[in-house]
Amino acid sequence: MTTVTRDFHFDRHDEKTKTRQLLEQEWLLTNGLGGYASGTVCGALTRRYHGLLIAAFPSPLGRMVMLNRLTESIRFPDGSTVRFGGDQREGGLDFEGIEYLTGFRLEDGLPVWRYEVMGSVIEKQLVMVHKQNTLHLIYRLISGEQKLRLKLHPYLQFRPHDASVDQVTDDPYMFTAVQNRYQISTGSHAPQLRLVINGGRGNFTLEEKQSTDIFYDVENARGYDALGTLWTAGYFAVDLGMDQEAALTASTETWETLAALPPEAALAMERERRRLILAAADPRARQGLAAELVLATDQFIITPAGRHKDSVRAHAMGDEVCTVIAGYHWFTDWGRDTMISLEGLTLATGRHMEAGWILRTFAHYVRNGLIPNLFPEGHNDGLYHTADASLWFFHAVNRYLQHTGDDATLQLILPQLRQIIDKHLSGTSFGIRVDPSDGLLTQGAEGYQLTWMDAKVGDWVVTPRRGKAVELNALWYNALRLMQQWTGQNDPAYSRQLGSFADQTCRSFNSRFWYPDGGYLYDLVDGELGDDAACRPNQLFAISLDHSVLERDKWSAVLETVRTRLLTPVGLRTLAPGHPDYKPTYHGDLRARDAAYHQGTVWPWLIGTFVDSWLKLYPDQVQTAHSFLDGLARQMNHQCIGSISEIFDAEKPYHPKGCIAQAWSVAEMLRCWLKTSP
Repeated sequence: MTTVTRDFHFDRHDEKTKTRQLLEQEWLLTNGLGGYASGTVCGALTRRYHGLLIAAFPSPLGRMVMLNRLTESIRFPDGSTVRFGGDQREGGLDFEGIEYLTGFRLEDGLPVWRYEVMGSVIEKQLVMVHKQNTLHLIYRLISGEQKLRLKLHPYLQFRPHDASVDQVTDDPYMFTAVQNRYQISTGSHAPQLRLVINGGRGNFTLEEKQSTDIFYDVENARGYDALGTLWTAGYFAVDLGMDQEAALTASTETWETLAALPPEAALAMERERRRLILAAADPRARQGLAAELVLATDQFIITPAGRHKDSVRAHAMGDEVCTVIAGYHWFTDWGRDTMISLEGLTLATGRHMEAGWILRTFAHYVRNGLIPNLFPEGHNDGLYHTADASLWFFHAVNRYLQHTGDDATLQLILPQLRQIIDKHLSGTSFGIRVDPSDGLLTQGAEGYQLTWMDAKVGDWVVTPRRGKAVELNALWYNALRLMQQWTGQNDPAYSRQLGSFADQTCRSFNSRFWYPDGGYLYDLVDGELGDDAACRPNQLFAISLDHSVLERDKWSAVLETVRTRLLTPVGLRTLAPGHPDYKPTYHGDLRARDAAYHQGTVWPWLIGTFVDSWLKLYPDQVQTAHSFLDGLARQMNHQCIGSISEIFDAEKPYHPKGCIAQAWSVAEMLRCWLKTSP
């Protein structure tokens, strides 16, 4: 299988433009535990989440920044030295060596930098060991001088990855060295960072210093503290020759674990793991853009590092705990995102075993008819304030069964599925219940945001949508029909009862949700302020789900409304222009951003429901459906190279915003790409 490569092309002639591009574009590497490495292409830190090793630990620690960045320098045989690296300051970029960076690419998803300096070509490659908090930085001399001297200054600031950049540790950093084993710690309860240098004549020189007043530009733009300090104990020096690579390893694993897998072996194994992932995927997804998307999906499928009790329980059943990180850098695993993403992340990629693990993991967490909305950072218990995640669970199970025919898993989790249905019928938490007068699902509780449009700042719920939301009732109808099907053989009386409920829901939906003056669907009926005719993308789920609740004669009008008012090259707007609450851009501090989050801002994952609806109405227009994905394909060289962002501005030029890599953005893009490909 050939290497899947993405080259990031930047301006090599205009230094100002090149510097801006290298500061704006980011990369991401993950370890299957929720840990990651991420930064700008040039290496300057612009986010609190940037770092070469953000390790994932058991609760209550969660994810922690352990190694922030390196300053690198090269000494040539004639004694001349070239330095790479530095920081942003409030007055500008205090950085050296950008002029020597001539290339950046992803090889099978792994980042590679290329430097051309004084006649020599040097490449640096990063690899994280799967399911370890270990990073290897591997340097190669491609051509030029036969031997160079490489000097590496590791700078760090131990803190939770979402903590403010101005956080200061209570205890001093302690540096210890025994032979070629170097260790940094602070305080008795903090994790330890272990460092190893491999290559010719490697050694460490003690030269403690601080780099102060580092300016994190993105944090500043988002309204957060933006000045921080990094610390280093000194620097490593190692020979870099044509016949010998040099590598720096940073890890929180034991010395025995590090000794078992040296850097080159770790790289070879990780590349083989990624090739096996491609080999398991749909044959159409083993090369080109689809292969890149398959590799991107792997970033989100994790074994959560912190939930030890869950692992014990799962192992006792012969299972594994498996879940989905909703987005990098700051999201954890969310029930809604997981269920929406499941098909694209696992079923389109041939990872059926992981799909089963994920479904069985979440089935274990069903409480009072709900699956968790999310698991907070550093906690073992989930939060349940969601009205749609449990209904998306039915959709995910159905798609899993379509791909696998795994009736054993269905029978195993059927009691939890029945609990969800019964609790919704009788009423559960947060006012989630079926109105017996019309069979429609209603929800709402003061101070909570229960639909996927869930922005909240302090006590302000931006889009509360309390009442009967259009997509919730489309999902409810779909769940009833699926459960009717799954129980038909073993419990026909219950199945018939569900069929009657579904019939009532369908009649009421088509009677109540049609907005004749607009020719589309209300977003909400029986809300706190009555019926809400805001034109939003949520109405499409009444068409796109496996069991469509909307009468077919209204599909065309709804789809055309969404196409003309909400569709953009990168997904669907969350609110049509012209509405008083419409926001064309997503920017500013937290309050300003959340005010725009679902009030116009484009979400790429919604392209999935548009493509599904389009093909239901126009099954012969597959090529047209495929063209709706072209804009997102072009976005894979923006913000996070090789992935797709969480959101975009609602107007041209549709700047990417939010998380740099989002599970359901990638999953729905891949699913639809394959669905519309020959």
